[in-house]
Amino acid sequence: MTHPIVSSDSGVEYLKLPAPMTDGGMSLLGALHQRRSARTFAPTPLDTVTLSTLLWAAFGVNRPDTGHRTAPSARNWQEIELYLAMPDGLYVLEPADWRLRLVVGEDLRAATGLQDFVAGAPLNIVYVSRLSKLDETDKPLRQFYTALDTGFISQNVYLFRAAFGLVTVARGLLDRRALAVAMRLDADQRVALAQSVGHSG
Repeated sequence: MTHPIVSSDSGVEYLKLPAPMTDGGMSLLGALHQRRSARTFAPTPLDTVTLSTLLWAAFGVNRPDTGHRTAPSARNWQEIELYLAMPDGLYVLEPADWRLRLVVGEDLRAATGLQDFVAGAPLNIVYVSRLSKLDETDKPLRQFYTALDTGFISQNVYLFRAAFGLVTVARGLLDRRALAVAMRLDADQRVALAQSVGHSG
């Protein structure tokens, strides 16, 4: 999948996302009726408008005046970051500027899970918790809240999938330490969950 990459003065490469659609699709009840997991994906990439809308539905800014998002976040930490493993590289979503920043210019899809199908899914979202955004809440509560926040975002992806005819599956079967190294994560980041998304195979 090839995207129009824009290079900044600092040499960092970005993919500027188009404006997401904010209406359309099926009804909420219809999407809930269609909500399910699937593990067979066509290699067809998501077009950039669909990708942008998917990411906005997942955890985009829906109240620009406050910066609040489409999924709840405990204490408004907004500690969950969305990394996207695609054929042409690994990107991280920068919601405020509505763009993707290239992190690794390699195909890391196979590294995002231990099941064979993940390497062929056109998009693997990796949910990463940024621990430095959390306060001094006891560790078990921090873990609970970040897991809860990840679940909210993942469910948004499930509902978008249903409403727009895609397929998805959330995955916890992954080597988190090896994946963190491959993704070049910082010391304060932890891999929480992965989710494959694409067209039905």
